[in-house]
Amino acid sequence: MAALLGFSKSFTFFRQIRSVNSQRRAWLAAAALVWLSSLAGPALAQTSPRVKFVTTEGSFVVEVYPDKAPKTVENFLQYVKEKHYDGTVFHRVIDNFMVQGGGFDANYVQKATRAPVVHEGREALAKGGSKNVVGTLAMARANDPNSASSQFFINVKDNDFLNPTPNAYGYTVFGKVVSGMEVVNKIKSVPTGAGGPFPSDVPKTPVIIKSASLVN
Repeated sequence: MAALLGFSKSFTFFRQIRSVNSQRRAWLAAAALVWLSSLAGPALAQTSPRVKFVTTEGSFVVEVYPDKAPKTVENFLQYVKEKHYDGTVFHRVIDNFMVQGGGFDANYVQKATRAPVVHEGREALAKGGSKNVVGTLAMARANDPNSASSQFFINVKDNDFLNPTPNAYGYTVFGKVVSGMEVVNKIKSVPTGAGGPFPSDVPKTPVIIKSASLVN
């Protein structure tokens, strides 16, 4: 009986040790998951490319969304990588509307571009993309909806009439300003008039894009 009692106590003791070890392993596994999550978190949190524009009025950063308008974003980023925007100007600035640039140098000579990109406005909205609201980045184009090339604009107010609808192509929104909107607001407020081939809306003192570069 004493032997059986001793065995019972030993069994209970080893079972307690095993339970403690299991708890310790579970705690270590949980701690490892938390540590790995802390490492992965920042990388997963910022998956959208960002581009920093340095201008004569200051700097701002835009974030673009390839999941909403993949061809438009690819086209825009290719121009960024090619340094196409460096030295170009905001040639069309209208307070309470938008600021437009990316097509002309400081002498208002139009820069050569690649083939135009297909219009993705409706598709982007269908995927949950943004409308033409304050701070959003969209492609400028001619009357042909598939004529956008390098020129872009930033909305400085909510411009509902630019949104794609079943009856109108509208303008493709593919990003937004995430930092430096105060600089965009400075640009929208500069004095304008005639300049180069344009009869109006041209900044009297050129607003030059010194550089546009990927920041992540």
